[in-house]
Amino acid sequence: MPSLGLVMESSQVLPAFLLCSTLLIIKMYAVAAITGYTRLRKKAFANPEDALRHGGLQFYRSDPDVERCLRAHRNDMENIYPFLFLGFIYSFLGPEPLIAWIHFLVVLIARVVHTVAYLNKMNPRIRSGAYILAQFACVSMALQILWEVVHHL
Repeated sequence: MPSLGLVMESSQVLPAFLLCSTLLIIKMYAVAAITGYTRLRKKAFANPEDALRHGGLQFYRSDPDVERCLRAHRNDMENIYPFLFLGFIYSFLGPEPLIAWIHFLVVLIARVVHTVAYLNKMNPRIRSGAYILAQFACVSMALQILWEVVHHL
C-alpha cells in the first residue's frame, strides 16, 4: 500500500482537498468554541448540572444567541460532511487541478462567509448567496462522480 506522501506527490488535487477540508474542520471547531463561549457569557446552559455549576438552575435555559450558534454549527454539519465525501472521491477522478482548486476554494470561502454572516446577523442575502455557491460546487462534484461511475458500469 502506498504511503500518503507518495499518493500526495502523484496527485496535484488531493493536497488541495486536504488543505481545504482541514481548514473547514478547524472552522467547525471554532464555531463549537464560540458556542461554548456564548453559553458562558449569556449564562444559558443546556443541562441542569452545568447551570448549577455556573450559578444556579435559573441558568438552565435557552438563549437566542446560543441557539444561533447551534444552528450555524448544525448547518456546517449538514453541508461540510457531504463535501468531505464528495471532495475526497472527486480528488481521485483525475480532475483538472485548477478546476478542482476552484471547487474546493469556493466551498471553503463560501462556508466561512456563511458562518460569519450567520453569527454576526448580517444581511440574509449574503448568507444565502454563500450557501448557494457552496452547493453549486458540491453538486458539480457529485455530477462528475456520477458521470464517472456510470461510464464504468
